Amino acid sequence: MPLPRPLRRLAPLVAAAALLAGCAAVPAGDPAGRPRLVVLIVADGLPQAQLMAYRDQYGPDGFNRFLNRGAWLAEAHYGHAYTVTAAGHATILTGATPRRTGIIGNEWRDRITGNPVYCTGDPEHGYLGHATNRMSGTSPRNLQAESLGDVLRRADPRSKVIAVSGKDRGAILPAGRDGTAYLYMAQTGRFASTTWYMKSHPAWVEAFNAARPADRYFGARWEPLLPALAYGRSAPDGAPWVAKGDALPKAMGEGQDAPGPLFYASLLASPFADALVLDFARAAVAGEALGQDDAPDLLSVSLSSHDYVNHSWGPQSRISHDHVLQLDNLLAAFLRDLDRAVGRDGYLAVLTADHGFSAIPEHARAQGRDAGRRRGAEVLAALESGLAARFGPGPWVRGWSASGILLDRVRAADRGIAPGTLDAEAKRLALEDPAIAAAFTRAELEGDGRPDVPYLEAVRKTWHPALSADLQLVPKPGWQFTSYPTGTTHGSPHREDTHVPVAFFGPGWVRPGRVDERAEVVDIAPTLAAILGVAAPASAEGRVLPVLP
Repeated sequence: MPLPRPLRRLAPLVAAAALLAGCAAVPAGDPAGRPRLVVLIVADGLPQAQLMAYRDQYGPDGFNRFLNRGAWLAEAHYGHAYTVTAAGHATILTGATPRRTGIIGNEWRDRITGNPVYCTGDPEHGYLGHATNRMSGTSPRNLQAESLGDVLRRADPRSKVIAVSGKDRGAILPAGRDGTAYLYMAQTGRFASTTWYMKSHPAWVEAFNAARPADRYFGARWEPLLPALAYGRSAPDGAPWVAKGDALPKAMGEGQDAPGPLFYASLLASPFADALVLDFARAAVAGEALGQDDAPDLLSVSLSSHDYVNHSWGPQSRISHDHVLQLDNLLAAFLRDLDRAVGRDGYLAVLTADHGFSAIPEHARAQGRDAGRRRGAEVLAALESGLAARFGPGPWVRGWSASGILLDRVRAADRGIAPGTLDAEAKRLALEDPAIAAAFTRAELEGDGRPDVPYLEAVRKTWHPALSADLQLVPKPGWQFTSYPTGTTHGSPHREDTHVPVAFFGPGWVRPGRVDERAEVVDIAPTLAAILGVAAPASAEGRVLPVLP
């Protein structure tokens, strides 16, 4: 059966639904003024090409609300090269690329110690009611740029900024420093914030968690929404280059006796985790009375499941195809509830993604394209061997760090080798690798000009001088640095990974229609700032998009 609407099924959410319904009587905002609520919806890992591929199979009120009745940018891209979850989420509401946000990847290495750094890691803070390990994401301490929510709250402290996601980085980075983030906890199926934001959860969060809504999906079946023939444009199930479990229907918790950590984690690669995130967002609208006064609020909802689905089975798969359709249904139900809660003329919705997705290399090769996998350890070993042949025994290579490789500059100094000489030789060796399209040294990235050099400007936007590695690498189109034998990933400056949806729905604030001129995700924050009548975030690099009336 199709994925049920969780708000209708889950008895524990009746109170929140009732409050949402009660809010429907609130008068709509003045369309000539600013929205009372801005809702950012981030579909993690949804490429623009995949969104458009199934447009004829959507209902009227989900994705097609944006595409048919909203303003949407047909050529919207990330401008930075290392297109991963944290970098994307940090960019959306700061309007800044990693060179300014300091979020150069999901994780990287400290340039001095070589120790791993997690994008939202902070040992001084922990999860409320949950275990916290060394690499847990608990605060925006590493985010160096202010967000739109920070600007909004500075302009009016009554404004509320709430972010929720299936991933810690998907909530913490859009929340900025002055908002509040809530994350799905895979060990319990509940939602939690951290001690950065509060000492204890508000009553509405405790009530939501007490109902154990995730448990309602134990034994639930993910059924395809359409007949088998409707998926004919996608690749058949069972290819050897995808992870197991790509066929539908799929039972949640199969082979397990009761809900537990394994079950709660497994929901993340299904529509049910997104349903839970949207239910929590509904509860936040009710519990925090978002959009109910003249101080505009901001709600960020990051739906993480599509990223997990595409990593395992690829964007060409039938299960990914169905997951997009499931997202469409979930989104339609959520937007209709916002219509009732805030009034259709009271809120502005924005749809985007944190990155796109590359095709599975073996699938690409079967279509005649050049593609492949290259283990990161093999790249390091080849560099180490080549540097040792030139400069003597090392080690010279300290390891991967985000999209680059750290070199041992202390050893080079001890041997009297200039940093530029070491970097140049490492670059020469890297360009001999069959998977590498380009390599850039610190000197090249710190320099000016040369806009005609392929990938250089995108890598400059990814590269942070105090945080990033000495040698930055770009894989060839179709090639991936990965140790996994199946599935696929993202993280390149190529179109598959940079091209994402950017669309707005809010009849009082944006002019409906398709815009074909190139746009960048950094343009979202300045555009929203203009609509809200506040300054753009201080580090924003974007412009106001041509979607305003």
